[in-house]
Amino acid sequence: SARQGACDQNPHAEMFKFEVPSLMVGTLDSLMILSDELGKTDQIVESIVRKIEKTSLELMGRRSDLTVGGVPANRYIQQFAWDYAKYPNRRPLKELVALISGGVSAVDEELKQLQNSYIEKQAALAEAKKKKGGNLLVADLNDVLSEETMRKVNVVDTEYLKTIFIAIPKALKEGFEKGIYNLGNNIVGYGGPDWSRDPRNLGQPVKFGTLVDRHRKRGSPVVPGSLQQVHQDADSLLYTITILKSQYEAGFYEGDEFQAGFKVDFEEEFAKACREKRYVIRPFKYDPSQASRNSMALEQLQNEVDGMRSGLSRWCKTHYGEAFVAWMHIKVIRVFVESVLRYGLPVDFTAVLYKTQKGRETELVTALDAALGNEDGDEEDKDEGGEKYHEYVLLKFEP
Repeated sequence: SARQGACDQNPHAEMFKFEVPSLMVGTLDSLMILSDELGKTDQIVESIVRKIEKTSLELMGRRSDLTVGGVPANRYIQQFAWDYAKYPNRRPLKELVALISGGVSAVDEELKQLQNSYIEKQAALAEAKKKKGGNLLVADLNDVLSEETMRKVNVVDTEYLKTIFIAIPKALKEGFEKGIYNLGNNIVGYGGPDWSRDPRNLGQPVKFGTLVDRHRKRGSPVVPGSLQQVHQDADSLLYTITILKSQYEAGFYEGDEFQAGFKVDFEEEFAKACREKRYVIRPFKYDPSQASRNSMALEQLQNEVDGMRSGLSRWCKTHYGEAFVAWMHIKVIRVFVESVLRYGLPVDFTAVLYKTQKGRETELVTALDAALGNEDGDEEDKDEGGEKYHEYVLLKFEP
């Protein structure tokens, strides 16, 4: 009667012989517990198989290269034979399931590590390409600025003055050039005696320390007249300006105790003022040899990514079969456990594999219900999991 679903009069599926080995039963209580665990294990192992398929598809654009022992997955299922060497059938079922799932978990962990390494290397390559081919806001300036260009740029870096490179989108050009000398105009304290107007008391102690309010007048650290356009591309502009990078606050006496002077740094505050305006400060030190080193580093990164892609693709081909074999063995154990729970002891059941035509699964199940004694079963007749009850054990498998 099992042929009812696949005979010439009802061509709903192809039928194949399906051998289930003699496994250790244990107690019925242990089988019931294992039945619940097997459903979860089945899903976990399937997810790992799918993950390998997805990874292979993303790497190579196809999954047809994935085989199980050198044959396509469908053919492996149709020709299935229990691997007694790898999964001894006389071990307790719980141990057997743990052995299978443990092996697949190790495969999954290895895949995660390989994927993470590949993703990190891809990100490094993308960043390098962005710097190589990006606009002046992100490109490595050593790749952009020639020696001839740099000879025209006056770069200062002293105790109190520093030249900085600033990149801006072209749309901000007018506002930038108009307002650069007022940018951060509350950062630097310019207060104190005006010696140019009255030099008679120049250097007198009464004009220093707490008697002088250095911050009574504030302004920008940008040195007047220092703005210079260095380079431009289709989207952005690169300038240099020189700023007052720090200021010395003089020491003073509090009673008989002298409070030492200290430096106030302006670079971070000025950088914050630039960020608020969407101006990008480009830390940069010209090195004429850096461009060639960047090209070599980019080429090396590309080679590493290509090598890792090929390696990960080979890994998928190698380990897909291992994960699929494990999944198939879990399916077989489920068939065994569910059949013993359904039909009892001694173990006596026949297992059959049906390969259905697409869209005809329901017709096959209806034909089997009619052939095996559940023709009048209605929708109310469901098991605890909400699935329709059948007079036979039915496990669906979509490789």
